[in-house]
Amino acid sequence: MLLDASQSQLILVDYQERLMPAIFEGEAVAQNAVRLGKMARLFQVPVFGTEHNPSKLGQNLPDIRAQCQRTLSKMHFSGVEEGLGEWLRVPVKAPQGNARSLPKHLQKPQQAAEERNSIVIAGCEAHVCLLQTALDLLEDEFEVWVVTDACSSRTERNRDAAFDRLAGAGAELVTTEMVGFEWLRTAEHPAFPEVLSLIR
Repeated sequence: MLLDASQSQLILVDYQERLMPAIFEGEAVAQNAVRLGKMARLFQVPVFGTEHNPSKLGQNLPDIRAQCQRTLSKMHFSGVEEGLGEWLRVPVKAPQGNARSLPKHLQKPQQAAEERNSIVIAGCEAHVCLLQTALDLLEDEFEVWVVTDACSSRTERNRDAAFDRLAGAGAELVTTEMVGFEWLRTAEHPAFPEVLSLIR
């Protein structure tokens, strides 16, 4: 099973100004998050951010905030507890026009909006906010793809424990390059040169 850009959404969890200096390999992790955001834009993949208790931890790093269409401020460790799941679901369209204007058999069937059920997620801390958000998304029947080289915690041990638990719960563990090349599928894709320049 490969990632499909047309079915994907990206979530960048809590890359916050006062948190990142304490994160194991924080600089490399943040750089990969920015790469993911830029690649998502190339493929028109929606990008959402979360910020945990921003009054204490600050906002997300400016380069990461710039990639996000919307950013959810939260106090729960899981963004899903505060409405992130609703952002990821396609809103149901209300019927338009007068329902009695045409007999049912003459009415046009409503086009179902395209669901984007593959959630690519990365962030900090891997064993707290990222883990709890990803587990809630799995419970809500999304496919969850955790970008391991764009995730971390204050300690390597906590980060690795999070990956073990997420894999056991059914999340796919991937890397930034895997996401980029799966969204591309072919070297003939028009975005290939730009993706290549982002990952080199």
